[in-house]
Amino acid sequence: VLSVSFVTFTVLLSTGSVWCPCRNISVKPGGLKPKTVPPRYLGQPSPYSHPHLIKHGEVTPGLSQTEYELRRHRLASLIEAQADRLGPSASSGTHVVIVLSHPTRYMTNDIPYPFHQNQDFLYLSGILEPDSALVLHGRGRPDQAILFVPRRDPGRELWDGPRSGKDGAAALTGIERVHCTEELGVVLKSLKGTLVWYDSSQPAHPRLHQTHVSPMLEVGPMPRSLRPLIHSLRALKSSAEVALMQEAGHITAQAFRRTMALSQGDIDEAVLFAKFDFENRIHGANFLAYPPVVAGGNRANTLHYINNNQIIKDGEMVLLDGGCEYFGYVSDITRTWPVNGKFSPAQAELYEAVLEVQRSCLSLCSPGVSLDHIYSTMLALLGRQLRRLGILMASTTDADAARRYCPHHVGHYLGMDVHDTPELSRSQPLQPGMAITIEPGLYISKDNDQAPKHFRGLGIRIEDDVVIRDKGGPLILSSDAPKTITDVEKACAQR
Repeated sequence: VLSVSFVTFTVLLSTGSVWCPCRNISVKPGGLKPKTVPPRYLGQPSPYSHPHLIKHGEVTPGLSQTEYELRRHRLASLIEAQADRLGPSASSGTHVVIVLSHPTRYMTNDIPYPFHQNQDFLYLSGILEPDSALVLHGRGRPDQAILFVPRRDPGRELWDGPRSGKDGAAALTGIERVHCTEELGVVLKSLKGTLVWYDSSQPAHPRLHQTHVSPMLEVGPMPRSLRPLIHSLRALKSSAEVALMQEAGHITAQAFRRTMALSQGDIDEAVLFAKFDFENRIHGANFLAYPPVVAGGNRANTLHYINNNQIIKDGEMVLLDGGCEYFGYVSDITRTWPVNGKFSPAQAELYEAVLEVQRSCLSLCSPGVSLDHIYSTMLALLGRQLRRLGILMASTTDADAARRYCPHHVGHYLGMDVHDTPELSRSQPLQPGMAITIEPGLYISKDNDQAPKHFRGLGIRIEDDVVIRDKGGPLILSSDAPKTITDVEKACAQR
């Protein structure tokens, strides 16, 4: 896994330049000449069709043409630095970077699944259409962008809706050179890169790979993996990205509050699922970020329970792990509460134990501390709580027992995806701008005859979304979701 010192940047509003302090240079966004967005729907929101969502100069809500171009410049800088270490021929050679969109996927015949873009492609281009591609190229530094989008086709648009076309994509993104996707192979052949940066082992778009990219790879150099470089950039959120994640966290936190208020004793998991989904969407989310866990009673001890189709009985708790996607950025929050609105003594005792550990782990979320270090701390703290609660046997070590009762990590990276930037190691020191989850839990199966009887069948997890900051402690994106016993019971009592 590549460890990168992330670039901080300041937009110089007076000049339109972007200062990169790591290289002490000003980057003048060359492709960002103002263009009028065509007065038609482009296949994705634009300032013309969605002025309530997108401001002039933005590509997607909250993210400007300048920010997208800066991302491409930062990727070019990383590739340039990599090439310098490979020797003179690499550093002075021509680089070709290829990033493909996702295709449309079908559930049956011609019925498509809802389209979800390849996050790496979206991160660099802002284009939401399938069957697209981005190519960066240049000698020594690949900072010249070429965008490929589907050709406008009235016959297909009749069925599938409008497409941006070359003019729409150029105006929306600020990228000067835009081609139809059918020209991808011809353009790639003409570039003849000395070094190709492309992830060929699992192509994002198999058909585009086979038709346009594979012929180039057969006669050219072995491609170098691009994903670790993009993930190292995606791991650090800009202020605009943090604002989008704050809104995602706020929407989901309010959905938890309103879903808790629906709890009144016996209730179907499917009803809570529907309520949670509805509250996220009606308050601005595009859709849920992943299939949520709505697990009543002992089912909370199945970590990825997503059937959500059984009755939660009065007196049982429900564990709801859910989040939304808000214009490309997601939330991931877990809360556990009694469906009758009142914690029993055993439920409260176990809940407070998990909450105390979670608070301690949150306090460790600062620059220089790794997720793996927080995980080790979580295991030690959970072990002490298990011993205090009388759940541990005398011969068992705290950490070993904690792994048994909490078999998952303390958290993961968060951003454009739920388990974001998987190329980054959790042993890497956290840096300001990184977003993570903190989610300790205790899971005691009803069949566990070694645990005290009053704890059996209880599963509790408490998860918050966190942005690492230089000063002032971590920013808790999910702070509006009720978490203390008092606040949870108060939320459940709202009608």
